[in-house]
Amino acid sequence: MMKKLFLAAVTLLMLSAFTQDKVTTIFVIGDSTAANKDLSKGKLERGWAMVLQSYFDDNILVDNHAVNGRSSKSFIDEGRWDKVLQKMKPGDYVIIQFGHNDEKPKADRHTDPGSTFDYNLAKFVRETREHGGIPVLMNCVVRRNFFVKAPEIEDDEMLRTQTFKDGVKMVEGDSLIDTHGLYRVAPRDVAKRMNCLFVDANQITHDLEQGLGTEASKKLHMWFRPGEEPTEPKGKQDNTHYCVYGAHQVARLLADALCDEVPVLKKYRTEADITVDAKGRGNYMDLKTALEHVDHSRQTTIQILGGEWERPQLPKKSRVKFVLRQGATFK
Repeated sequence: MMKKLFLAAVTLLMLSAFTQDKVTTIFVIGDSTAANKDLSKGKLERGWAMVLQSYFDDNILVDNHAVNGRSSKSFIDEGRWDKVLQKMKPGDYVIIQFGHNDEKPKADRHTDPGSTFDYNLAKFVRETREHGGIPVLMNCVVRRNFFVKAPEIEDDEMLRTQTFKDGVKMVEGDSLIDTHGLYRVAPRDVAKRMNCLFVDANQITHDLEQGLGTEASKKLHMWFRPGEEPTEPKGKQDNTHYCVYGAHQVARLLADALCDEVPVLKKYRTEADITVDAKGRGNYMDLKTALEHVDHSRQTTIQILGGEWERPQLPKKSRVKFVLRQGATFK
């Protein structure tokens, strides 16, 4: 009996290892526009890479290492890049997206396009390849800047602690104005020189924000009038960071663009009407709230990422379909 149990355990471990080897990881390195966020007290800020797992099936694992406030320089200096290299296995992908904080003047973060910024991007590309990985350069996403003259932003992270009354008091026009300059050009140049995959995230998000226009584009961001959002009672005018809705809109577009650049990923691309995840990677963090926003007379797919969940009681003629991913189960 003990021998049979031992063999069964060994078989299970081998199967688990085999399954893990079959999963391709997409690492993401970058700044607050992509980063995982604090979910305490119902906070709504999300990075686009935080929710990227919603758009790939279980053959893909998104491992997001983007961190608030980091530049290409500080990400390396703090040892964060070394940790990614230690986890990387041949065939994994690394999405590289910096720029927002490389622009900042402080010496611990600042780099210059055409020199130190390009050097750091090239380092990420070169060392990813040395570890058998596949690098994908992205330039920085746009800020929602419809001001004729862009306001001076000393630090995007300060926007997180400001209220609506602290927002910029400037008249907005109809055209989105660039705030990144050569920092949006350098990743394309490095990709061309190094024959690296490139996704023009700046152009993609420009078209998204410009297409929505001055008012509707606010819905992508942490932009709320006082009393409009219970978790932000004093309101907020943050034109850099995304809310839940905005992060999903951007992640969906960037997932499509990534699949266009890497066609092999298309077979793993998935789409659900609603994603539920207790870690904040979905549209909702609990199933009850998600179901409150469902029209049961319409065909609706709800994917659940990870965890053990109470199986909900649905109306008799409900057309809701559940898809369990990332090890999710019903009790």
